Amino acid sequence: MALSAFRHARPPAGATGVLVLADGTCIWGKGFGALGEAVGEVCFNTAMTGYQEVMTDPSYAKQIVTFTFPHIGNVGANDEDVESKVEAALGCVVREDITAPSNFRSAEDFTGWMKRHGKIGLAGVDTRALTRRIRLSGAPNAVIAHSPNGQFDIEALTRRAAEWPGLEGMDLAKRVSREKSENWEGGHWTLGKGYGRAPHDAKPHVVAIDYGSKDNIFRNLVRAGARVTVLPATATVEQVMAEAPDGVFLSNGPGDPAATGEYAVPVIRKLLDKDMPIFGICLGHQMLAIAAGASTTKMHQGHRGANHPVKRLEDGVVEITSMNHGFAVDNDTLPDNVRETHVSLFDGSNCGISISGKNAFGVQYHPEASPGPQDSFYLFEKFVGMLG
Repeated sequence: MALSAFRHARPPAGATGVLVLADGTCIWGKGFGALGEAVGEVCFNTAMTGYQEVMTDPSYAKQIVTFTFPHIGNVGANDEDVESKVEAALGCVVREDITAPSNFRSAEDFTGWMKRHGKIGLAGVDTRALTRRIRLSGAPNAVIAHSPNGQFDIEALTRRAAEWPGLEGMDLAKRVSREKSENWEGGHWTLGKGYGRAPHDAKPHVVAIDYGSKDNIFRNLVRAGARVTVLPATATVEQVMAEAPDGVFLSNGPGDPAATGEYAVPVIRKLLDKDMPIFGICLGHQMLAIAAGASTTKMHQGHRGANHPVKRLEDGVVEITSMNHGFAVDNDTLPDNVRETHVSLFDGSNCGISISGKNAFGVQYHPEASPGPQDSFYLFEKFVGMLG
């Protein structure tokens, strides 16, 4: 569909799905997956692979993902590529119709998988035009809807999109976090064998605080030599210390870091006061920065996808990274005792910090997503190595 068709409130022939933006813009297509409607923020992801991992990443909670790569669903779906079983992306918008899967690892087709997980899809959309719109105007609020008869109350959907408050100021970590502690048992994946088992007697011991984590983070900590215990987002410093950690990991997650930080940052500050080694990724990185005295800001369009170049400032090495964030640490607010370690080569935004006098550091990108494919695994080895 051409961009000029975006304003049409009447559906074209064969349309069974629609994305209605808060300004009344209607983007029509063929619905797939679950029936119904969902409201959230529309973003875009530029990765060519990993659509199932994207759809199950809790960092995408309350978001509708536009995939810029046209062929989504072509390798089907399987249980091994699920990153989390909690709430994640609401749905997705794709260019081409979903075809039958062609991959030896496929256990079911993507349409059936989306339906089973309650996620709404919209196919046949000019995703280039939608991506350009997001780049120019920012990530809009919208409702994605799927009905087999193609009948929609556009006025009501527009009103729902316009009344949704947006992600700024919204704490979502509690929605997607574990509710109780868990001893992590998963190990590294190998083709034909699946996931291994984590050794129960491994040292050192990492306590991970789950703000909406991806499972592969914990597998990488295990691969680097650690034993991992996962605690809920609301864990107190007393609960953390009761696990006798050698270090604390702060996970990724959705929503506004300043909102989640209202209960998480005081815990992180107390851990810093105890000189606890800390490693944060994405949301965890942002809250570590807030705990050190910096602030965060909502980005115009965010960074989501693969092949994001990040410069490591200590030696000038460029890492090819995977990213998923709509908020960022404000470089200009970093206090004197916080050193910027990494920056995005796309826009110069902050991608890493370390705190002087503390064994505490964080990165904005996702080293567990195996970009490069192994450019950033050293971060897990660095963290586990400093725990002695």
